[in-house]
Order: sequence, then C-alpha cells, then structure tokens
Amino acid sequence: MPASRKIINDPVYGFITIDQPLILQIISHPYYQRLRNIHQMAFAHLVYPGAVHSRLHHSLGAYHLMCTALSELKSKGIDITPDEELGARIAILLHDIGHGPFSHALEMELIPGMHHEAISLLILQKLNEEFGGKLATAIEIFTNKHPKKFLYQLVSGQLDVDRMDYLNRDSFFTGVAEGVIGYDRIIKMLAVQDGKLLVEEKAIYSIEKFLVSRRLMYWQVYLHKTVLAAEMMLVNIIRKAKDLIARGVTVTAATPALDYFLHQDSNEDIKNHLDTFCQLDDHDVMTTIKNWSGHPDKILAQLSRSLINRQLYKVKLQGEPVDESFVKGKVKEAMAKLSITEKDSSYFVFTGIATNTTYNASDERINILFKDGTIKDISMVDNALIQHSSSIANGEIKKYYICYLR
Repeated sequence: MPASRKIINDPVYGFITIDQPLILQIISHPYYQRLRNIHQMAFAHLVYPGAVHSRLHHSLGAYHLMCTALSELKSKGIDITPDEELGARIAILLHDIGHGPFSHALEMELIPGMHHEAISLLILQKLNEEFGGKLATAIEIFTNKHPKKFLYQLVSGQLDVDRMDYLNRDSFFTGVAEGVIGYDRIIKMLAVQDGKLLVEEKAIYSIEKFLVSRRLMYWQVYLHKTVLAAEMMLVNIIRKAKDLIARGVTVTAATPALDYFLHQDSNEDIKNHLDTFCQLDDHDVMTTIKNWSGHPDKILAQLSRSLINRQLYKVKLQGEPVDESFVKGKVKEAMAKLSITEKDSSYFVFTGIATNTTYNASDERINILFKDGTIKDISMVDNALIQHSSSIANGEIKKYYICYLR
C-alpha cells in the first residue's frame, strides 16, 4: 500500500508534511522529479558556491508557505473549501514545472517565443488528463479564472509565496544576508477583502523589507556580472549551434531530447512533445557543451571550453549606454585575437541592458488594510520608505552592460 503521508526535511523551514495522496502522486511523477536536475539559480553557483539548490527544493518550499498561508486565512474565517485548498497547493507545487534547462537563461532560446508559464499550463493540462480531471481547480487558480482571486494572488502576484520562498531560499544558499525576509510575519498578517489579498498594517515594515531585499538580491545575485557573463555565454553557445545546424553543419547534442529541440525552429508542436521536453534538464546541456568543446567549428568550441573552464566574458555594468568607440575597439581586439570575421565577433563582444523593477504600482498592487477599514497601496502609505524613493516605487532601474573577451 503506497504511503499516504511523507515528511521532508527542508534546510530552510524544517519539516514539510505532505499528507494528500494526490500531491504525493504528483511529486512522484517523472515530470516533477525532473526538477531535481534543474538549478534554481542557473549559474549563480559560479559566484556563490552554495547556490546549487534545485527547482524541486523551491517548489516544495513554496508549497509549504502556501499551506501555511491557507491555514492562516482559514483561521481568520476566510471561506476556503477543501477542493480550493488542494487546488491552490497543486498550483503552487507545479508553478515552475514548465522550466527548461537553466530556467530563465535559456527560456526563449530552446523553444522560441515560449514562456515557461505557457509550458507549465500545458503540463498541468496533461497531468489533469492522467489524473482523471483532479487538477481542474488547480488549473483554474493557475490561470486566474477561479472566482476567488486571492488564491491566484498567492500563486502569482507581487507578494506571492513563490517570491517569498525564492528570496528566503536563495539568500540561505548563497549566504547573502540582504535577501532574508520576514516571510512568517507577512503570512501572519495576510487578509482577504472582496475576494482580494490584503496585508494588515502591522506588516508594513516587513513588506518594505521584502521589497528592498528583492531589489538587493537582483543586483547582488541574480544580475551579478559574473552570473550574467555565464548565462550570456550559454545563450551564445546555443545560438551558435542553431546557426550551424541551419547552415547544414553537423551539430549533435548529447541526448535525443536536446537534439530534437536544437533542430526545431518553432514552438508549434510543443504540445505533442511534452514527454520529450520533460526529459530535458541541466545535465543534457552541460554534457552536450562538454562534447562541443572539441567541435570542428572553432567558435562553438571556444565558447564551450570557456564556459566549462569558467573563463567567462569580462563584463562592465554602468548607468549610461556603452560608448560606441569602446565597443568597436573590443570588436577589433576579438577579431585579431581569434582570427574571426566582424560578424562572428558578435559571439564575443556585445552590449545589452539589465533591468530590475522592485515594485510597480501600475501592476497588481500590494494593498494595506488599516484598523479603520481603509485600504491603501503600499506606495501611498504615510512615512513608508517606498513612498519616498522613486528608485523603489514605480522605478524600473536599468544598467547597461558590455561583454567582451578578457
């Protein structure tokens, strides 16, 4: 007889209890187990060696926070049926199921024009068929079609349990203390009015800390220049491989699954190849790149060796666009050093923009519930830090970068 209850020892929260048979079945499914082999933070471990946790770690952590949030809301008299509770748990457990190898870094490269949320939905729908329609409520919540909007807000919003977990977990595994947030206090202060999620005023400072922590983690960790260099090198490797394939050059991946997607130039048939997609993980990509280190094409080989050996691009981040004469100088250096054409130098010298939006009040808002019953957006609260810093409230901060050969 299969187990009906499991306890998982999580390094961040302690023991996570899973006591619902359907959720145990979903966790045991190969589609879900594949998340063990996808890094949560792509190449952040090249800077922070402890950041080797997986998408599976994160999804279980977000699941745990969802369970805690739902229990808190129910204790305050919010009507949540057992079916809605199960649906919300499944929705958060599978919210990242559509991520491919190296997550965001390769999101639009392997399957052009296809965001991971769209693939997550396709996988949810396929699992719903396998499990006899038992994921219908989860799909309603995931797609924001459920009448109780606060359930969707807990899965995907400016103050969702997804963000709460990844900030807390990523700061834990990187050792970056700036990312630590008071997730437990925020959850304790959650409320619902007119079907929408609110936060009691006593949590204002915890929310400000949450927003500031997110901003700091982006610049210090997620958009760290070395992480950016590694991710862009990976993107250029895949682009070069696809370019060679398009020109009829033999380029073979280490696994049939990756080989299939390298040879596709559209996403039209992804629905019929979910099994193939769900065989992909970070191992497919890194083993392939190891093999390509000896490829006859010198650009593909050079890029592959550089990534494997952590000989990454030099990166400069700055507040203003990069001077064109500086770019041209680096292009000439690359052409001379590698004996390549100006066109091929674009794999070694290029510019871009890194952006970070901490809080966007024009998007779905974080609303504060005061004791007198009034509701205000966090950016409109008197004496709130976020109100007085244009770089935090409504601000998309841009940094211009150039990557070039060392």
